[in-house]
Amino acid sequence: MDENFLLKTPTAQKLYHEHAEGRPIIDYHCHLIPRMVAENKRFESIAQIWLMGDHYKWRAMRSNGIDERFCTGSDTSDWEKFEKWAETVPYTLRNPLYHWTHLELKTAFGINETLNPTNARAIFDKCNDMIANDPKFTPRGLMKHYRVEVVCTTDDPVDTLEWHRMVADDPTATTRMLPTWRPDAGMNIEATAWRAYIKKLEEVSDTAITTFADLTAALQKRHDFFAQMGCRLSDHGIEEFYDEPYTESAIDAIVAKALCGQELTTEEIRQYKHAYLKAQGEMDCRAGWTQQYHYGAIRNNNSRMMAQLGADTGFDSIGEFATAKAMSHFLDELNTEGMLTKTIIYNLNPCANEVVATMLGNFQDGSVAGKIQFGSGWWFLDQKDGMERQMNALSLLGLLSRFVGMLTDSRSFLSYPRHEYFRRTLCNLVGQDIEDGLIPYTGYEEQRVNEMIEDISYNNAKRFFQF
Repeated sequence: MDENFLLKTPTAQKLYHEHAEGRPIIDYHCHLIPRMVAENKRFESIAQIWLMGDHYKWRAMRSNGIDERFCTGSDTSDWEKFEKWAETVPYTLRNPLYHWTHLELKTAFGINETLNPTNARAIFDKCNDMIANDPKFTPRGLMKHYRVEVVCTTDDPVDTLEWHRMVADDPTATTRMLPTWRPDAGMNIEATAWRAYIKKLEEVSDTAITTFADLTAALQKRHDFFAQMGCRLSDHGIEEFYDEPYTESAIDAIVAKALCGQELTTEEIRQYKHAYLKAQGEMDCRAGWTQQYHYGAIRNNNSRMMAQLGADTGFDSIGEFATAKAMSHFLDELNTEGMLTKTIIYNLNPCANEVVATMLGNFQDGSVAGKIQFGSGWWFLDQKDGMERQMNALSLLGLLSRFVGMLTDSRSFLSYPRHEYFRRTLCNLVGQDIEDGLIPYTGYEEQRVNEMIEDISYNNAKRFFQF
């Protein structure tokens, strides 16, 4: 993993080192904990930075026969958890975790060894010594080290955003931390926690909720508050898109049933989610935000572990949903009303790459370059093969040049090398086309290619989101 890692040709190396490397990072979607950033948490060990909350690593460790107590257990030490991860790393060959692990060790700690059981203790101790004595190894220090300009967290409408305010008011903060509106809890009307959530929403919005209009009014108050706090994006985690026809009275009846704890039919649930997401899209358009849709995951597959550990602990997978028509109808509905704002669509099943890439062109309107975006390879697809397949589909069926590029989608403060990994993959892809004679690289075209790399790495996101 030297300076030309993933860069197979001289042209790829030139593109990366001269036009992608060192560009600032705009991390417009992540799952970092805002309080850790505001308080600039001091970590006690690399295990706390590296393994805490990282379900990618937990999945690999479980697959390698590591007992759960070394992943999420409270009865094992940081060293024991790190030791078991070090035992697993040599078995991750050809998994992106192998490359991510060593990019993170190299770029954060200056360690160029491959992690394995024979050197695990020495690496653990060296990293911990650096963490204890170098202020770089705090959330803000790491973001400054990786030149993170803006980071957008993922926040529920009922959140107070007090930690965002603390960072915004701190003149020493070098990275802007902005909230992102994630209203999934209000959408998931079939969940047992929905009624309790509506009570929270009533309290923070000072709005009694008995109808769908009341619910929308309460959310609008919170939406306005998020806008005041600098929010520029929403994000929706959905299994699929919804387009079931509904009437206002039907949705009110559905809300009334749910508030009384009555069981809803599948049709009623889908009608409600359609109405809910449409209302969210209208709010975003009025505010001038960008809306994001992450679709295609089957979550919490392992009910026993869900009961034991809760959500987001590594038991989700790629789903199969025939959602193209519903996606088209949903976007068309907003577009027909003049309420389709800037949009990013991320699919989790790679078989939908061409579906999404062709859907974009249906709703580009010339008002904004790349108004409807094909989001970067997400979750199980944010690795070399997944990134290449996403960029190839976008290149063939849209405009790669207008792509807003990479994000971390991570809970770890050491995940920023994923931007480097993406940029190297991008430069290798374009560089190989140049070497193969598929893209001209002289005169005006050379300048255009160089600008394209710079744009996808950084400039497009800066212009698109207008932070």
